[in-house]
Amino acid sequence: MQGKIIKGIAGFYYVYAEDGVLYQCKAKGIFRKDKQKPLVGDDVVISVLDETDKEGNVDELLPRRNSLIRPAVANVDQAFVIFAAKDPAPNRMLLDRFLIMMEREGIPVIICINKTDLGEKETLASLASVYRSCGYQVLLASIARGEGLDLIRAALDGKTTVVAGPSGVGKSSITNWMQPVIRMETGEISRKLKRGRHTTRHSQIIPVDHRTFLVDTPGFSSLFLPEELEEDELWRFFPEFVRYEPDCRFQGCRHIHEPDCAVKQALAEGLIDRERYDNYLLMHEELRQRKKY
Repeated sequence: MQGKIIKGIAGFYYVYAEDGVLYQCKAKGIFRKDKQKPLVGDDVVISVLDETDKEGNVDELLPRRNSLIRPAVANVDQAFVIFAAKDPAPNRMLLDRFLIMMEREGIPVIICINKTDLGEKETLASLASVYRSCGYQVLLASIARGEGLDLIRAALDGKTTVVAGPSGVGKSSITNWMQPVIRMETGEISRKLKRGRHTTRHSQIIPVDHRTFLVDTPGFSSLFLPEELEEDELWRFFPEFVRYEPDCRFQGCRHIHEPDCAVKQALAEGLIDRERYDNYLLMHEELRQRKKY
C-alpha cells in the first residue's frame, strides 16, 4: 500500500496511507545500508503488520521530485508564505530572504497578506503590486472576517504546500481553517509516544484530503542566507533583475556600480521597487563580508 510520511519522531515514521489511515512505521534496514534517509513528504510503499494498532514497515521510498533542508521535507509543490498587514507589520527583508531560498530550490511561492482588516487599503495595494510585478501570486485575506478564504483554498488544493511565516501572522488560523482534523492526527502520535505535540521541531505534514497536504513549519523571526550562496549569483534570485539583465552592458553585471546597467536603469524609471533593490544591496554586502571571513 502507498502513502506519504507526514511526521518522523524517534525512528518512527507516521504514514498517511491511501486508505485514509495513519500508520506508525519503522524503516527497513535496507535504507541505512543504501544510505537513504526517509524524509517527511516522501511517498512510500508500506506493509501493514498490525491492523488493530495501525503499525507497519516502510518498504520502499518512491522517487523524489525535490527536497528541502530547512524545513527538511520532500516532494514540495509550492510554498505559501504568510505575512500580516499589521500586528506584526510586514518585514520586507524577511520576505525577500524567504523568496530567495525558494527561488534557489525552484519552488513557486504564493504570498498571502493576512489581517487586511487592520491595514490601510492603499498601503496593501502597493505592497501587493510590488510582488505581483516580480511574478509572484499575492493573495489578500482576513481570516478574522472570513475574507479571501476561497482564494486560499483554491491556491492550495491538490498540492503539497510548505506553509511559512513569522509568528503571529495567522499561520495557525489558516491551517486550522483548512482542516479540523490535525488535532486528532497529532493526538494519535502523542498517545503512542506518550509525549506532547510541541516536543519536536521536525517538519510535519497535515493531510487536508488525499490530494492536498500542508507542511507545517515553526514561525521564523530571522532567516540566514544559505552558506553556499555566492554574492555574484544573488541577483539571479530576483526575478525582476533577471528580466532586465540581458540588456546590461557587461556580462556578469552585479547591478551595483557598473555603468550602463539595465537593472539600475529600470530602478531609476520606477520599474523595480526601491526597497527590494535596497534589500538586495544589504544582502550582497552580507555575502561579501561573510566570504572575507
